[in-house]
Amino acid sequence: MTFHKYHGAGNDFILLDDRAGTLHQQFDQATIAHWCHRRFGIGADGLMLLRAHPDYDFEMIYYNSDGAPSSMCGNGGRCIVRFAHDLGIAREEYSFLAVDGPHRAKLLNTGDISLEMLDVEDISEPEPDKVFVLDTGSPHYISFVEDSNQVDVYAEGRAIRYSEPYAKEGINVNFVSTDGKQLSIATYERGVEDETLACGTGVTAAAIAAVRRSGIADGAFHVPVKAKGGDLAVRGVLRDGRYTSLWLEGPAVRVFEGEF
Repeated sequence: MTFHKYHGAGNDFILLDDRAGTLHQQFDQATIAHWCHRRFGIGADGLMLLRAHPDYDFEMIYYNSDGAPSSMCGNGGRCIVRFAHDLGIAREEYSFLAVDGPHRAKLLNTGDISLEMLDVEDISEPEPDKVFVLDTGSPHYISFVEDSNQVDVYAEGRAIRYSEPYAKEGINVNFVSTDGKQLSIATYERGVEDETLACGTGVTAAAIAAVRRSGIADGAFHVPVKAKGGDLAVRGVLRDGRYTSLWLEGPAVRVFEGEF
């Protein structure tokens, strides 16, 4: 079986071309987890299948590295668009179906991929001005800290992820700091159960939390975010407490292909 490896700012994925619809039933949770294992398999934060869909350019089927079906993955969404382009699915603007609904995406002149994310309105603040909880296709806990690079992401993130009320369903935990010009982020991902070098839905959630925290008036915003694996950015519009026209931008890179 031929596989392809891609990464989005260090968030890496195994991609499979399943337009024929013959691969999906061959995978159980243990097999996917084995493929994603970094010592005994190929190694990845997740596995995706690109499947044909009658109403969209393709459908994105995503699994976390533990082999379980996952909620939306922003960097995965950008990487599967690059994969579709590399397979010869040429579009000026892509439209694909993911687990959280339809998405649009564009190839930018810089070579980066821009992915439209779902609108966000419901944001809670367990600790006002410091901790924010919101869903950007996946649930996220955003904690603003002095320096995200100094946080023990595995230990502190795991403690929050398995605390109440998050333990049963799980939550992604992000530690975010700012120098006034851009955000820096470190993420513990559920399903991977470890730190990842970037998380697209987490970057989107962090940008929204930063805009909310700043107290700026309604209007357009652009938030650069430095993940440990690369630079991303989030564009959007704030209007009457609702965050719309959200686009996640950043690299999506083909690494290699092989046979398993």
